Amino acid sequence: MPEPEAPPNTARRGLAPKSIVIWSLVALVGAAGWAVLALSRGEEISAAWMLAAALGSYAIGYRFYSRFIAHRVLKVDKTRATPAERLDNGVDFHPTDRRVLFGHHFAAVAGAGPLVGPVLAAQMGYLPGTIWIIVGVIFAGAVQDMVTLFFSTRRNGKSLGQMARDEIGPFGGAAALIAVFAIMIILLAVLALVIVNALAHSPWGVFSIGMTIPIALLMGVYLRILRPGKVTEVSLIGVSLLLLAIVAGGWVAESSWADTFTLEPGTLVIWMVVYGFFASVLPVWMLLAPRDYLSTFMKVGTIVLLALGVVIALPTLKMDAVTEFASRGDGPVFAGSMFPFVFITIACGALSGFHSLVSSGTTPKMIQKETQIRMIGYGAMLTESFVAIMAMITACIIDPGLYFAINSPAGVVGTTVQSASEAVAGLGFTISPDALAKAAADVEEASLLSRTGGAPTFALGMSEIFSAVIGGAGMKAFWYHFAIMFEALFILTTVDAGTRVGRFMLQDMLGNVYKPFRQVSWKPGVWFASAVVVGGWGYFLWVGVHDPLGGINQLFPLFGIANQLLAAVALAVCTTLLIKSGRLKWAWVTAVPLAWDAAVTLTASWQKIFSDDPRVGFFAQRDKYQAGIDADKVLPPAKTVDDMHTVVTNSTVDGVLSALFAILIIVVIADAARVCFKAVRSPEGIRLSEVPHTESELVAPAGMFPTPEEKAELVAAGLGAGGGIRKEPAHAPAEVPAGTGSP
Repeated sequence: MPEPEAPPNTARRGLAPKSIVIWSLVALVGAAGWAVLALSRGEEISAAWMLAAALGSYAIGYRFYSRFIAHRVLKVDKTRATPAERLDNGVDFHPTDRRVLFGHHFAAVAGAGPLVGPVLAAQMGYLPGTIWIIVGVIFAGAVQDMVTLFFSTRRNGKSLGQMARDEIGPFGGAAALIAVFAIMIILLAVLALVIVNALAHSPWGVFSIGMTIPIALLMGVYLRILRPGKVTEVSLIGVSLLLLAIVAGGWVAESSWADTFTLEPGTLVIWMVVYGFFASVLPVWMLLAPRDYLSTFMKVGTIVLLALGVVIALPTLKMDAVTEFASRGDGPVFAGSMFPFVFITIACGALSGFHSLVSSGTTPKMIQKETQIRMIGYGAMLTESFVAIMAMITACIIDPGLYFAINSPAGVVGTTVQSASEAVAGLGFTISPDALAKAAADVEEASLLSRTGGAPTFALGMSEIFSAVIGGAGMKAFWYHFAIMFEALFILTTVDAGTRVGRFMLQDMLGNVYKPFRQVSWKPGVWFASAVVVGGWGYFLWVGVHDPLGGINQLFPLFGIANQLLAAVALAVCTTLLIKSGRLKWAWVTAVPLAWDAAVTLTASWQKIFSDDPRVGFFAQRDKYQAGIDADKVLPPAKTVDDMHTVVTNSTVDGVLSALFAILIIVVIADAARVCFKAVRSPEGIRLSEVPHTESELVAPAGMFPTPEEKAELVAAGLGAGGGIRKEPAHAPAEVPAGTGSP
């Protein structure tokens, strides 16, 4: 099949001298940051250098690499109507202002991963994780999100699994459908568990986050019915109410209402399942999109303030650039060598398969123009990567001894500050019992020992930075608990959007058997599929909060590998579609990150299955605990013989599922390779499920801010900055190039 024609009048403009100077300075700033990070050894350096390396790299990557992909590889076409325009039904398909949709997409993809993954990976030092976060997002994560969004948009917003079935074939497609849906349920349950742990017994968090729901409903009605298109107005209203809800949460926590909003984990599970169901079935403009947009203000606003805090306070990175655990692989936070486990632990900040589900779920059904794919797909992923960089900074500015005391399990550091101090010394770091006690007292916690999972460390680092700028040491406790609530808000938006995406995925699957399910807004299908999805992750979550070794706790160890295996599916589908659509010479854009991701994830899967180290291998762990049962011994974390049997069962299940997922991914990649080889040899016989071109009547800017050409086009069409369906006869200036967007 010949390579697709470029959209008419595509502009190819070189950089002006002024732009050359500006981008040269940006490149120098980024290069200086990298040089300091890479060359400094045995000394503490300012965290601001990490910011410089990240921001300089992001700017170069977005300006040049994402533009190259959008206009040379994908050839986005602004004259082509998107599914949101053609199929608008006000429920799932709805043209959404690019600013609101950016907020929705970012909020949906930015879950626990960018907050906690880098914190855990800091055990290996700040340099390995930082390199992967920045390089990985520019050449892998953001590329996956953007290309998946493009191809799903060209296919009426079909889910990743269904695209695999349509384009790869029934065999590989069936493997992809099964793997993608199973992994999706696991990911949602894991994310929900993090939220429950953060909000349990926290009246401040429950009240503040609960209030975002009625605020979002108000914003949805305001933007669609009361004042259509007035995004700035609704943003000001929403942010004001959000700030009020956050402040009021502190008042509630100190009032007689505190008991009302102090919820047990089981109660939180019920409320989350109910919320997830309604977020999935209600029209997307009513709750999901405005709530995600609202939460983005808090997410991005807090991270930006945190970055400014780093610039003002200039904290130093106390963690080594590369620790001994990177080569030994016996770290107390997680066992395993730097390759592949740093790349598995840091998922969402660099490359995350979950993102491909959103990029082929809600977002392609809401995007106004193909030209916005660059800003939303690539730009939102860069934003999430910046969150991961800030998480890495928060972990590395605290004392390494405190870091390991917090992130090591109780079996390593014990339960007292004295035992923790001695254990940390055995790891090669020092911290006194008094320092450990003071760190907990400063944030009004009884203890910080063994607060594993990453979230408490992120909150502690955030409190260090914010208190250095605002309020001093006396405000540490406030900022610490604010950060815990912030993390819960961060993750909840992933669960609600993920449930809706899971509903789309299940409807696509069932549509292969019963055709009415293919109509994604068919009410019986909507309600049935939503109930199945929330029932799936809700069951694992319910059991998990009642049994420390059951439910989702049983599957938690699969989270990182499963997420990265899902990315391999997405990249395999994207590579196949690039080749089938005549873009063979550009297939390396997704094929290279696919090769890297497959190498990482399949190596990790192999080690998890076959390693004889019980800290790494699931079956080795099973054998260890079975031997303990045979010897009538109880090994930690088990406390009883029944717990020992549960650990044996969990290890067996995790090992079998790891093998199953790896096999399914190998099948998908192998079948995709077969299809690609066939497409190269016989391009004339290739069939694509792409929807035919339909002329667009909708006008909207490609980027966050309209260019002068786009402003002229909007005026000529009788529209405001948000765009919309053309009101005036088409008489846009002739120099406005089709298929181009923001610089």
